[in-house]
Amino acid sequence: MFNLKNYEKTYKNFSWDQAKKEISFFGKKLNIAYNSIDRNAEKNGEKIALYWEGEKESKSFTFNEMREQSNKFANVLKKYGIKKGDRVFIFLPRIPELYISFFGILKTGAIAGTLFSAFGEKGIEERLKKGEVKFLITNRELKKRVDKVKKNLPDLKYIILVDGKEGKKIIDYKKEMKNASEEFSIAKMNPDDPALMLFTSSTSNTPIAGIVIPHKAIIQQHITAKWALDFNEDDIYWCTADPGWVTGVVYSMIANWSNNITSVVYEGRFDADRWYGIIEKYKVNVLYTAPTAIRMLKSSNAHKKYDLSSVRHICSVGEALDPDSIKWSMKVFKTKIYENYWQTETGAMIIGNFRCLKIKPGSMGKPFPGVVAKVVDEKGKILPSGKEGNIAIKPNIPAIMIDVWKNRRMYNSYFRHGWYYTGDRAYMDRDGYFFFVGRADDIIKTSGERVGPFEVESALMEHPAINEAAVIGKPDPIRGEIIKAFIVLQKGYKPSKKLEEDIQKFVKKRLAGHAYPREFQFVDSLPKTHSGKIMRRLLKAKELGLPAGDLSSLEK
Repeated sequence: MFNLKNYEKTYKNFSWDQAKKEISFFGKKLNIAYNSIDRNAEKNGEKIALYWEGEKESKSFTFNEMREQSNKFANVLKKYGIKKGDRVFIFLPRIPELYISFFGILKTGAIAGTLFSAFGEKGIEERLKKGEVKFLITNRELKKRVDKVKKNLPDLKYIILVDGKEGKKIIDYKKEMKNASEEFSIAKMNPDDPALMLFTSSTSNTPIAGIVIPHKAIIQQHITAKWALDFNEDDIYWCTADPGWVTGVVYSMIANWSNNITSVVYEGRFDADRWYGIIEKYKVNVLYTAPTAIRMLKSSNAHKKYDLSSVRHICSVGEALDPDSIKWSMKVFKTKIYENYWQTETGAMIIGNFRCLKIKPGSMGKPFPGVVAKVVDEKGKILPSGKEGNIAIKPNIPAIMIDVWKNRRMYNSYFRHGWYYTGDRAYMDRDGYFFFVGRADDIIKTSGERVGPFEVESALMEHPAINEAAVIGKPDPIRGEIIKAFIVLQKGYKPSKKLEEDIQKFVKKRLAGHAYPREFQFVDSLPKTHSGKIMRRLLKAKELGLPAGDLSSLEK
């Protein structure tokens, strides 16, 4: 068994073949669902797998119960003809049926996909159509949106309703589950067989795509969760990400349970009091969340009413975290926030901060053992420390995508000169730490200098008047581009020319004479994806009068 007490030694000696020993194989075959649920049920079946906190009730499920219920659902799917490789998607809020059906799908050998419950008709139609989805699990309320586009979905054979039957080609979940067997022979899958189809929520103008992740991804998902999330056997863990997005799939269902960790799920929307109350109620030890959520918690003083002493480790993902939020965490939770970095396409974390390493403020951390990550130029040449370039990795990791569904040209576009190009830019210091600069298409070129939006946003966030900030490059006839800032103010502050000048001086002092906003727009909120990423391209499109592009991932 691996440990990460010494990063340098582990990184040097690590091999994926050794990491495979942490996963249960059937000879040369495996299944994500078996590793996440059934093998835990076999060893300690009465251990709580899931604490579910609903809006009006709460429930708990042991690993035995999760095994039995997912077996039942696998039998329901088999009854209606689901075969290996068929696409079965889930369109549900964070209720127990989502988690049960997800593993039931994987047990049959079908490909599982998830849709965020806030998607509108267009977002639903595009994903179900592109994925050629055959079965959809949903509820009566969300089905109303599906019904409006169902005529455009020729591959959709059945809808499984978790709250009752209505109409033709509808399967009654409760009725079928009641009669289904609790025993099921799990499909033994080849390591490269597809397991997940996860649609990207790009902040750029690229079309959404069905990213296909294989069953062998669990090797990397398991070990990265173990090390980055620093799991102990008796931990209570809460990943706040919705399973409609990749973090919620990988680190709130697969990797946490493959590590035999008791996990918390909250059905509702963000509410600071409710979040703090859940931490206190379940004595949460490990929290994995997004920078946006951390900033929202920071803007509330509700923490003073709750006992948060159980929290010993916090991780964040989704976008780079501003230093002020890290300082706040130390004050409130008495722990640092450990950032990590990855993408839907990589299938699991690839760069991160670890408890055995010093944290450098603003850094994403170092590559995970087994991951060769570098900063490279457009020709694949590795750049020296301090030089900005493309974040790229060698594509020999278990979790990396094996396809873009029915779009091989797009899949191939990610790979050049022996590297997988992430589309993000960074620089690496002499100690091997990565520092995020921004999306390649977000970089601002002003007065002949390149400026990453994140460094400006981080400086802005340290100003006492600013709650949230986003910056874009705006065309300028003299400077090429100027930096325009969109600002959400803290309570008690009002926009003024004097405040703008004060912010400019504040940023200049921290960055440089060219890297400060020359134009401001004060707003009530910033456009974000449902997973919390700021949609700079939408701000830029509105500013320049350009088409907004796909808005299915936009937070409503």
